[in-house]
Amino acid sequence: MSDVEMIDDLPIRTKSDKQLLNEIMIDYGQSIQQLVYTYVKDYAMAEDLTQEIFLKCYKKLHTFKQQSSIKTWVYRIAMNHCKDYLKSWHYRYFVLDEEKIDNAESNEKDVDQLVIKRSEEHRLVQALLHLPLIYREVVYLYYYEELTTKEISQMTKENENTIKTRLNRARLMIKKRIGEEDL
Repeated sequence: MSDVEMIDDLPIRTKSDKQLLNEIMIDYGQSIQQLVYTYVKDYAMAEDLTQEIFLKCYKKLHTFKQQSSIKTWVYRIAMNHCKDYLKSWHYRYFVLDEEKIDNAESNEKDVDQLVIKRSEEHRLVQALLHLPLIYREVVYLYYYEELTTKEISQMTKENENTIKTRLNRARLMIKKRIGEEDL
């Protein structure tokens, strides 16, 4: 076993495994971390769980049978890992520290417009984060990852009509929450 490379005490079976893992991390790292954040609402925990997810992807690379896209496969692992975490003792007995989402720098010149835009984005993100998980999940995948309802259906193993219904209900809940803040 002297010619086998190791990552965290795990043997890399082939050069293509290592390359595929690197590609997966580069292509989906930021998106997976953002998805994880929508589940746990804690940046540090999202980073830790994302690392665990990619380790799990590496361990299960040999089980990928190409019946779906690699993206669907990675997202499914991530969603299941998050759901398992949310059911865990660790999550249920420790208080989560909810942090505000940092908005990206903007090139807008008008400071007033920038402040208004950031305020609206913050209200939208907060409304999203207060949705029940089943709605938060589909909204994130549909609007932030730009997946179709069919792709979300495959990922979540839910009927496509169920996904459409959840998106509609989520939109209504977000509108209601934002409307209540305006009063």
